[in-house]
Amino acid sequence: MSWIGKIGRVGRIVEPASDPPEERVAPPTGVCGSLQLRHVDAGSCNGCELEITGAFSSVYDAERFGARVVASPRHADGLIATGVVTRNMHQPLLNTLKAVPEPRVVIAVGDCACNGGVFAQGYGVVGSVADVIPVDVQVPGCPPTPQQIITALRTVTGR
Repeated sequence: MSWIGKIGRVGRIVEPASDPPEERVAPPTGVCGSLQLRHVDAGSCNGCELEITGAFSSVYDAERFGARVVASPRHADGLIATGVVTRNMHQPLLNTLKAVPEPRVVIAVGDCACNGGVFAQGYGVVGSVADVIPVDVQVPGCPPTPQQIITALRTVTGR
């Protein structure tokens, strides 16, 4: 039996979608049902990055809800930021935000990005993402699950 035959028999396997979240965040003007995001790791332990990768993998498939990660901030509708903002990443985070066209949405993923987490008050830490740039959506957790990340993305896309 070939693998193509198996694909035809089994079909697409993804986690079932839950009901759309009742809470909504106003998407940037001109964003209609989809959201292009630029990811910035401002100084994390990479736990949140693993979960974001899981959210966009074929199992959870965040793209079916209209969210996509893009390579350039100039092509993005918003920013998805992880980790505390370290001194070395402070200016690059500001530069990336400046490169994302207005209007934009900023999503902080993980406890570190939301409130500093275990790295708060560290010698090389400027603060949380919300201390440096305005944040529209926060996803708490250390790290948050892919389902929590997708739920937060759905509050923006409405899907």
